[in-house]
Amino acid sequence: MSKSASSKLGRSFRDVWRVSMPLVISMSTTVVMTFTDRVFMANYSIDAIAAALPAGIMSFLFLSFFSDTAGYSNVIIAQYFGAGALQRVGNAMWQAIYFSIIAWALMIALSLCAVPLFQLVGHAPEVQRLEVIYFRVLCWGSGIYILGMSLSSFYTGRGATRPVMIIHFIGMLLNVPLDYALINGVWIFPELGILGAGLATVFAWTVISGMLAIIVFTRANDRVFGVLKKYHFNRDLFRRLLRFGIPSALQFSLDVFAFLFFVFIVGRIGKAELAVTNIAISLDSVSFRPLIGFALGTSTLVGQALGRNRPDQAVDAARATMVIVAGYISVLILLYLFVPQPLLELFRPRDLSPESFGHIKGMGVVVLRFVAAYLLLDGLYMISTAVLKGAGDTQFIMWSVGLASLFGMVVPLYIGMEVFGLGLYYAWSCLVVFLLLLSSITFGRFRQGKWKRMRVIEL
Repeated sequence: MSKSASSKLGRSFRDVWRVSMPLVISMSTTVVMTFTDRVFMANYSIDAIAAALPAGIMSFLFLSFFSDTAGYSNVIIAQYFGAGALQRVGNAMWQAIYFSIIAWALMIALSLCAVPLFQLVGHAPEVQRLEVIYFRVLCWGSGIYILGMSLSSFYTGRGATRPVMIIHFIGMLLNVPLDYALINGVWIFPELGILGAGLATVFAWTVISGMLAIIVFTRANDRVFGVLKKYHFNRDLFRRLLRFGIPSALQFSLDVFAFLFFVFIVGRIGKAELAVTNIAISLDSVSFRPLIGFALGTSTLVGQALGRNRPDQAVDAARATMVIVAGYISVLILLYLFVPQPLLELFRPRDLSPESFGHIKGMGVVVLRFVAAYLLLDGLYMISTAVLKGAGDTQFIMWSVGLASLFGMVVPLYIGMEVFGLGLYYAWSCLVVFLLLLSSITFGRFRQGKWKRMRVIEL
């Protein structure tokens, strides 16, 4: 390797580390909050952990659509920043804020449909009741989360990701003890079970969004980026946010829907199988959430490079990120393969006998092998998709992921489980094949290179 090529590669790794690692840490705080939330609820009761993941993913299905649409302002801001159009940054952020207000109203309306929604799923009545409670609380607080995504794009789009990291870390420090207290009724707090878990999450969202607002809306930021004076509604920018953001959000929502369908189908087998799946996916979130941080950082670096008309720098950033992600995921694969039982023990419910949990743990060891089988595929899929989003190639990923979700996951899973009565391990095999299909499609599109000529800002 030549000296110039080595220097170029080193610069790419430094850029990824500078922009993506604070975002990875930010997402890791969400992992800690979600993981401890699941552990506390698993220790509280088997019904609580059985209800938490279906209700959590159901709310996340809709929440991710709205937050990803608003969060696409990150790419718009990145391209403006790369192009040197700094006064457009504040107005781009405001369009996301306006969208978040609309989204909040829609999420509150959705919460009114909670009872028939979970009746349709067909889980046990005691689980359904808890699912409705958790789903409603997360829906009512969702607008705060979406607003926080809009505000954080001001920093993430410019690659100034450290403030976002610090604020999310503070939110985690507040959430974890409050979560434990409200679930179990310790200190001065009442015992609220799954309701307490939802309230603690919404409180953390509120703190994070409030702190972001304080540091965004300053006079110094207004002078450079117009965060106060450029508050007006801009029809062209808002349409552009929807034009590129909705397909991007639909891609992620369709992906989440496939996982949601998977969880609901598994839940129809039995409560133990649902609990095993919930535990495995909770452990999987240790890899998934940081991957979102890497993906967001990749979209930012790609957007800035394309704003400067330097697609070669975008390719270098993507490749450097893939190398880092592969190293990180390899560590997790070793843990899931060689020390699964101590990880599963964290989720032992206090209302379950050791013999009953032994059965769950035995299934969990096998299921974690399936998780290990798809982790690298998931990383490749997430980073390839992030590159396409950073360029504005969102129509392709929406249609390709939508078709893959339907014919690569939903249809074979339904036929195998409902028609032929195949069990838990068949369902997890479908998940591995689904991620193989997604990673092949998106990495192939990345290698094709059409995205290098795309932009989301006016040229």
